[in-house]
Amino acid sequence: LPKALWALAGAALCCFLVLVIHAQFLKEGQLAAGTCEIVTLDRDSSQPRRTIARQTARCACRKGQIAGTTRARPACVDARIIKTKQWCDMLPCLEGEGCDLLINRSGWTCTQPGGRIKTTTVRTQPRSRHHWAGEQAPGSG
Repeated sequence: LPKALWALAGAALCCFLVLVIHAQFLKEGQLAAGTCEIVTLDRDSSQPRRTIARQTARCACRKGQIAGTTRARPACVDARIIKTKQWCDMLPCLEGEGCDLLINRSGWTCTQPGGRIKTTTVRTQPRSRHHWAGEQAPGSG
């Protein structure tokens, strides 16, 4: 009987270690399904009255979804939005801001109530990585 208890305790310890290692692997290397993380974020404020920000996000999206932006944060969105370049359908602007497509559909603008405009252009990369380059300048146009 004691040998059986030792074997059971060893098996339980082994299973526990496997779970800990698996959880650590997920924490370090993989994202949970339907989530995104910012991989790089660079800001350039060298031009007067303008900030240019470049952001790269990594997402683990579910079937039918792709990396996008919702409420100014990386998010998994319906892939049809990206394919048709109907950017405003993914609700990329903060609440209270107005969204407009750029004329060539290369991105969108978010207009704040005070008139400040944030312009975001999209450059897609393979494997659901998207680079969002945004410019923020006061005024319109």
